[in-house]
Amino acid sequence: MSDSQSVDAVLLVTSQCPHCAGVIQSLSAMVKQGELDSLEIINIEKKPEVAEKLGIRSVPWVKIGWFELEGLHSKKEFQEKARQATSDAGALAHISEELLEGRVNKLLSLIEGQHELILHVLNLLGDAEAKINIRLGIGVVMEEYAATEWFEPYISSLAEIAGHHDERVRADVCHYLSLSENQQAIPAIKMMLEDSSKDVREVAEESLETLREAGVRFSA
Repeated sequence: MSDSQSVDAVLLVTSQCPHCAGVIQSLSAMVKQGELDSLEIINIEKKPEVAEKLGIRSVPWVKIGWFELEGLHSKKEFQEKARQATSDAGALAHISEELLEGRVNKLLSLIEGQHELILHVLNLLGDAEAKINIRLGIGVVMEEYAATEWFEPYISSLAEIAGHHDERVRADVCHYLSLSENQQAIPAIKMMLEDSSKDVREVAEESLETLREAGVRFSA
């Protein structure tokens, strides 16, 4: 993700929507000002299949980059999302907010559409000061995606956090590595068998057992 990344917007409307005209005006102005590269407006009365495919039940509905916003929002909010969609810092802030506010299902949907966003989740995992809602949300994300095929390239990134100074983070990393059900997780977990923390060592033992039960092959 880079600051030069283009940002396109899609807006779903109906002819009876009282707020859609204002949203059209705001987004059109952003295109004119160069804050958006393009704007596609779809009347779902004419194309109901679009709303059905996206599971949209109310309008205005806006997609800016990879952000999805329902209901009435200000131009300032749209501008903020456009900026966030083009920067790593913005993506991290948004993901942190979604987890903090308990909107894990929305985040899961977001990651499903853009897998590389999982790296921001891993960055938050390495934050020992993260609030409990964020840490719990990370757990939900990892339980959902750690064993998926697309997550495999990110196992090494997860394993790198195994050397974290905070034992709670190390224990979480160890557990999440086991959820991957992948051989790549074994070296990092075995390393934690020698951890200075008894709790981490116990999680490491449990994690290796989890991998064995999952049928992961261990080298001789």
